[in-house]
Amino acid sequence: MFANIFDSLNTIANTFIEYGALAFLLAIAIGLVYLVCIYIADVTQTQQAIRRNYPIIGRFRYLFEHLGEFFRQYFFAMDREELPFNRSQRSWVYRAAKNIDTTIAFGSTRPLSQSNEVLFMNCFFPTLSQDAVTTHAVTIGEGFAKQPYTSSAIFHISGMSFGAISKPAIRALSAGAKEAGIWLNTGEGGLSPYHLESGCDIVFQIGTAKYGVRDKDGHLSDDKLRNIASHPQVRMIEIKLSQGAKPGKGGILPGGKVTAEVANIRGIEIGKDSISPNGHTDIHSIDDLLDMIARIRDITGKPVGFKAVVGFSEWLDEMCVAIHERGEKYAPDFITIDSADGGTGAAPQSLMDYVGLPIRRSLPMVVDKLCEYNLRKRIKVIASGKMINPAEAAWALCVGADFIVSARGFMFALGCIQALQCNKNTCPTGITTHDPELQRGLDPTNKATRVKNYALNLMHEVGVIAHSCGVKEARSLERKHVYLIDNSGSPEPLTDRYPDKTPKPEYLIASTADNARTGEEKIPALRSANDKDIRQA
Repeated sequence: MFANIFDSLNTIANTFIEYGALAFLLAIAIGLVYLVCIYIADVTQTQQAIRRNYPIIGRFRYLFEHLGEFFRQYFFAMDREELPFNRSQRSWVYRAAKNIDTTIAFGSTRPLSQSNEVLFMNCFFPTLSQDAVTTHAVTIGEGFAKQPYTSSAIFHISGMSFGAISKPAIRALSAGAKEAGIWLNTGEGGLSPYHLESGCDIVFQIGTAKYGVRDKDGHLSDDKLRNIASHPQVRMIEIKLSQGAKPGKGGILPGGKVTAEVANIRGIEIGKDSISPNGHTDIHSIDDLLDMIARIRDITGKPVGFKAVVGFSEWLDEMCVAIHERGEKYAPDFITIDSADGGTGAAPQSLMDYVGLPIRRSLPMVVDKLCEYNLRKRIKVIASGKMINPAEAAWALCVGADFIVSARGFMFALGCIQALQCNKNTCPTGITTHDPELQRGLDPTNKATRVKNYALNLMHEVGVIAHSCGVKEARSLERKHVYLIDNSGSPEPLTDRYPDKTPKPEYLIASTADNARTGEEKIPALRSANDKDIRQA
């Protein structure tokens, strides 16, 4: 009996070996034929010299080039070497999002003698936990918008369009924003059901193509705008003039990405390329901008502001003078300042690398201009651009920002690994791809929790910095709490580089137009009081 079983097994094994050997030989034959075909293709093509001169082997050059960024990221780059975000920055976000320990050991790896590095000045007697207070709320549009918006949170989600990022990513951001008590900016791609489904606060962004609120000719539709604003969740409207990654450049949404759902949300034709102009076709001057702000505020009843990357600053003076001449009802309720090193799915490298001012320079400039023209209380300031860690957010508050927004920080919270494939529809984490197979890996429920954790942990740690500086809450941070490393490697007070500005005497009265409406009899008295204050100062 056992002999028969043994014989059967032996026969099966021999058969398997024979067929296996034949399969192996067949595979080798197919492989050789394939290599011959590749060889012929390489030596006959004329597009790539490396492949033509080194057939087959030359292909490895392109493979290694593709894989190089991954090898550098995980094997060669030091913790603080990689760009645009180094491993240390990303690691903090990952740990905060997972709500695990964010402490480190054995000493800082950050270079403390590098020019323009930020140092916060700790107080000899820091704020005790029992003396700390909740971050005070800031109201946007108070006295001018029918429905002003109030938020105590300092950190929010910047604009990322549906279509640029995936459906599960939008769902995760929306749910996480609701849980954290922060707002979610729609980006310029329109308002989708996935933005609304959690009930979070929404900032609706109007881009140059007017997606979501455009008529058949691509102009702003009052009726569509009114319908968008009718959603109670839509709390503010942001006009996007430009963004840091590509100032002065529009974009194209390829027809292949214009699905029925995307077309319906954006108000464009299915399957056809959609062009975003490099600027608003109905905004050509400061007066046009102020008129548009007033128009949108009248239609929606919501606070209205604009987003821009700063280059030349003359427009700031022109805008502030115009506001005083026309009245504060024409002023934006907020300005979002984007950094020249801002991110996007795709932008010309020449624009991304060389055009515009970084947030370190533009934010203090804008805050100071608003102070000089006595508009700082009227216009709130939102800072954007590579601020994904607590120290960067704390710096922005010190300089004068009311809020900080981030897109890429929340992408890391969703699981982004900085694969640098946002423009290729091959995002391995399912965030910036339309591939349903890749999107399947992103679980909105799990990632929503990480979005919430990241936002709350960042705001908590900004509070830790504030308490170390001796103030009771984050919004009490001032420029005096920050030093910058100068070119010689020595700490320099931020107040030396950017002294606090006071209003110009001629603008101590809020607005020429506003005061004219209050009655000329009141103006001399106000001027006399202000003149007295100036003399005393």
